Amino acid sequence: MPDLNRQVIEEFRANGGRVGGMFEGAALLLLTTTGARSGRPHTNPAVYARDGERLLVFASNAGGPKHPAWFHNLGAHPYVTVEIGTPEGTVERFGATAVVTEGGERDRLYAEQAARDPGFAAYQAATDRIIPVVALHRVDLGDPARHRAIADRLVTVHAELRAELLSLREELDSAAAEAGSPAARAASVVRSTPALGGQLARHCLTFCGALHAHHHNEDSAFDLLEGEFPELSGALNRMREEHRVVARTVEELEALLASDAAPATLRTEVDRLAARLEEHFAHEEAQLVPVLTRTGPVPRP
Repeated sequence: MPDLNRQVIEEFRANGGRVGGMFEGAALLLLTTTGARSGRPHTNPAVYARDGERLLVFASNAGGPKHPAWFHNLGAHPYVTVEIGTPEGTVERFGATAVVTEGGERDRLYAEQAARDPGFAAYQAATDRIIPVVALHRVDLGDPARHRAIADRLVTVHAELRAELLSLREELDSAAAEAGSPAARAASVVRSTPALGGQLARHCLTFCGALHAHHHNEDSAFDLLEGEFPELSGALNRMREEHRVVARTVEELEALLASDAAPATLRTEVDRLAARLEEHFAHEEAQLVPVLTRTGPVPRP
């Protein structure tokens, strides 16, 4: 993260959404997206405008020739986290779905922003690309239908990750067996991960990225669910810690990939990750699904 962004983010959070310097007086929010490739969270300050119930942000990149990285992330992961200052001097944090506006709606919204702030007219004049306007729609976590959708999505993603992990383990078994064959030894193929193969290495990294993205999205949702379901606080804290443990295991797996480890060595690390994931998935499903899918009023402490 560039030093300027880091300074603005720290000042924003420390001062209830207010910052000085070049952004002083600007309508600013913090937008956290999930990396399209890495699956890791990325937070950026962004100028915003209100349009009814939604917030608008503008992928201007100061008139640069390319869209900002956060905009590319939205194509892979449209669920984002928004931080915004309140009149009370605090920072409100909530989940939102990002929708890229199109056609005449985009043109109208950008023209209105350029009228409010002529700098945006200069940004558009400086580049050949059409600067996107992104609408942020707040996710209503108080809606029981939304609760059920979250539960369904949780179970679906867990099933997808389990299947991917099984496929990855089978591919590693096959690669290890091939590398350990007499013909491979005679040909000195067992030198390192070139025997693993680029496709399998990419599969490993793709799985790691998907897992990072899933847990980042869950962490954002956990903060919001905790306010809606206070009785889940203890369970959510345990899940957050499990996310940190799994993240360390994934980082160790990624380091092995970078070091050209043999398939058998990678298989051992993947087995360790699988055991931790299965325990974690089972705990999440046991704790969250019954609460999110129940009917009737939510009990309050």
